[in-house]
Amino acid sequence: MPSLAAILAPNEREYFDLFERAGANLVRAADLLNEMLADFPERGHLAREILLCEQEGDQITHDVIKQLNHTFVTPIDREDIYELVSVLDDIVDFTEEVADYLGLYKIEAPMEQAQRLAAVLAQAARQVAEALTHMRGFKDISKYTVEAHRLENEGDRIVREAVAALFDGGIDPMVVIRWKDIFERLENAIDSTERAAYIIEGIVIKNA
Repeated sequence: MPSLAAILAPNEREYFDLFERAGANLVRAADLLNEMLADFPERGHLAREILLCEQEGDQITHDVIKQLNHTFVTPIDREDIYELVSVLDDIVDFTEEVADYLGLYKIEAPMEQAQRLAAVLAQAARQVAEALTHMRGFKDISKYTVEAHRLENEGDRIVREAVAALFDGGIDPMVVIRWKDIFERLENAIDSTERAAYIIEGIVIKNA
């Protein structure tokens, strides 16, 4: 008769596999947005691929919740699993909203600050994905958390600069409103990467 550990092992691997899949997906979404904004509107078609990432993120979240509902013993606290998968989904959702708003608001050319924020988001997404690969063995991820925090601070600085530019150039009020919406989504996406890194670090510390 197999041991309890042997019975539980596949379920444990399933959670970590799903988290790493979510990490790869959010990196892809952030990279696509970075490419899209770097050469917009010529690469506006990438919004469709980002939407597919958002749908993949929803599927991963669904798979994690389904796994939770069918697993009696989990490798980490259920609350931590739910909180982590939720914030990973948030990152991709905010990323997709940025791509969607660029088309919805008929943006003709990107602001330079938006391009810089997309680059910061792509870097921050990588920190989260790397941290997720280290979570399986509950290894120290502090360097990823530190970098995620630094990138979040950089993102905040760029957002402040962007908002100041909007109100300093005599820009049409409707354009200001549209860009503020876009900058808020970019900021939310970057903030969510920092939150994800702290959640992962908390899980690692709790289970090490």
